[in-house]
Amino acid sequence: MAAESAIEARWSELADMDRSALRVAWTEAFNNAPPHFLSMTFMRKALIWHDQCERFGGLSPNLRRALSSAAEGKTVKGASAAIRPGTQLVREWNGRRYQVDVSDDGYVMNGERFKSLSAIALHITGTSWSGPRFFGLNCKSGSGA
Repeated sequence: MAAESAIEARWSELADMDRSALRVAWTEAFNNAPPHFLSMTFMRKALIWHDQCERFGGLSPNLRRALSSAAEGKTVKGASAAIRPGTQLVREWNGRRYQVDVSDDGYVMNGERFKSLSAIALHITGTSWSGPRFFGLNCKSGSGA
């Protein structure tokens, strides 16, 4: 809890900083001056993220590699990793918006429980789909998954 209190205190400190103070904090955190076009809100969020990574640990090496590959336009293997409970997935289909909540024991859409994303995709479309593909969780093309 002490680390969380420190993060909350840091957030309050950042909220009170003007643009020049945020630029100094950015340079100290990232060893580089921020681009001039960054908003103060973005700088605050990036700085608090940096502090959280310092206190709680940052991205894993595997995730760093995957993000670098994705940024270079390369296909990332295993991109549809497990989805954590509490995640919300949103998909628009034929002009209607569908929201799915991930729970410990499956998925919930409009108060109805489903065991898989594929079952939800079938419910929405009336056709067999790969659920992860339907919700954009992987980037494979073609049919099946």
